Amino acid sequence: MRATLTTARRATLHRRVRFIVGFTITYNVIEAIVAVSAGILASSAALIGFGLDSVVEVLSAAAIAWQFTRKDPERWEKVTVKAIGIAFFALAAYVTVDAVLSLVQADGPDHSPFGLGITALSLLIMPLLAWFEVRTGRELGSKSVMADAKQLILCVYLSGAVFVGLVLNSLLGWWWADSVAALVVAVLAIREGIEAWRGDVESPFEVLEDLGDEDHHAEETIR
Repeated sequence: MRATLTTARRATLHRRVRFIVGFTITYNVIEAIVAVSAGILASSAALIGFGLDSVVEVLSAAAIAWQFTRKDPERWEKVTVKAIGIAFFALAAYVTVDAVLSLVQADGPDHSPFGLGITALSLLIMPLLAWFEVRTGRELGSKSVMADAKQLILCVYLSGAVFVGLVLNSLLGWWWADSVAALVVAVLAIREGIEAWRGDVESPFEVLEDLGDEDHHAEETIR
């Protein structure tokens, strides 16, 4: 059961949310520029799609930033969550079309050191940022913040898919690998979009957090 927050603590968490979305927007703008540029240079539809996914991340974070600049952020919770749900659907639509076209045209990504670098960097940064946002969202009891954290998790999945696709294509010539993985990400995006639209948003780290809570409870019992 979530404890009642003091006014001072709530203000601190609101500032933390603004920091998270500010960092997310800044990083994803840079990521989009690098990924799209690398995709154009390598003629890689997967990398260009990854860059456009970063744009979706910016839109999701911007929705949260807008909400938490309102005088009463909780009042705008439902409309923000629905906006993030739409962002999930947009991401799923683009990734699906991009992946299917790549498979039909047998158009795999070329070797791209910049592409490998930016996707690897995202695999390091985004999980930490999502974890931080989940903890903040849970303490606030904010479904919109939790939904935005799920956007970051999908970014991690897509980063991994593009990274693995680039590696397998470079080493083994498996041009189709990143497209197949991207279709899996699209299915996840649709599922998360439906949950966000319904307002049924839970932590993407919930299983790990529940295990942590059980361990903590066991330690307290032993003591």
